[in-house]
Amino acid sequence: MKKKKTGMAGIISSNSSLTKLKALNGLFAIYKKQGPTSADVLNSLKEVLLREAGVENPNLRKRKKQSLKMGHGGTLDSNACGVLVVGVGNGTKMLTTMLAGSKKYVAVGQLGKATDTLDATGSVVLEKDFEHVTRLEVEEKLKTFTGDIMQVPPLYSALKKDGQRLSVLLKKGHKVEAKPARAVTVYNLTLQEFTAPLFTLDIECGGGFYVRSLVDDLGKALSSCAHVKELTRTKQGKFTLEEHALQEEQWSLEHILRALQPCPEALS
Repeated sequence: MKKKKTGMAGIISSNSSLTKLKALNGLFAIYKKQGPTSADVLNSLKEVLLREAGVENPNLRKRKKQSLKMGHGGTLDSNACGVLVVGVGNGTKMLTTMLAGSKKYVAVGQLGKATDTLDATGSVVLEKDFEHVTRLEVEEKLKTFTGDIMQVPPLYSALKKDGQRLSVLLKKGHKVEAKPARAVTVYNLTLQEFTAPLFTLDIECGGGFYVRSLVDDLGKALSSCAHVKELTRTKQGKFTLEEHALQEEQWSLEHILRALQPCPEALS
């Protein structure tokens, strides 16, 4: 009898967890580690939560059959880590609105080598001297990249052509033309460390800004070349890495319920 009660209690508990999970509406932030894509991280989060709720084999590839409505805002490159904001339920509709504020990054750049992806995941396409570059010169050049500037997005990006991401088209061997330069805003840009060939930037920017393009442009402006070695997003909208981002061991219904920030739609 005890075994039956335990089993029934487990089923009731699982059903209760799944019901609570499906009823979630709002936004929260998780920590994305370096390596996987933002989509991969989101799928991992869904799988952890569904398994916790008693769904043994969640099929995340069949979107129509998914019982959990979840999306992320502001794609992070696979080579990047940091804050990734997640919308659940009605929160998925509010991602763009709720993330309208500034973003902050800490970027480690490397002088002397340029890559096709503009970061450490790509192949080296150019090498140039960097011994002439000084800390003072870097600080002076950074002033020209502050404020409202024009920037050409990287070829390897989440931007799309004919419905497909440019990065996917390039990997398939298609020729892709660079998107035209567009207006972006840099609120704050400071040099934290400089030990050639490495330099560390602290960046606060608006939407549509690419740190990889900044570092590539900076390398050219210094009569050398450069790429992003490491990139961490420390803030997105009102979500910060220190205060809000749930680490992987905190990916549970309990922690999400505590961290969840309701969106205006869910409150009305």
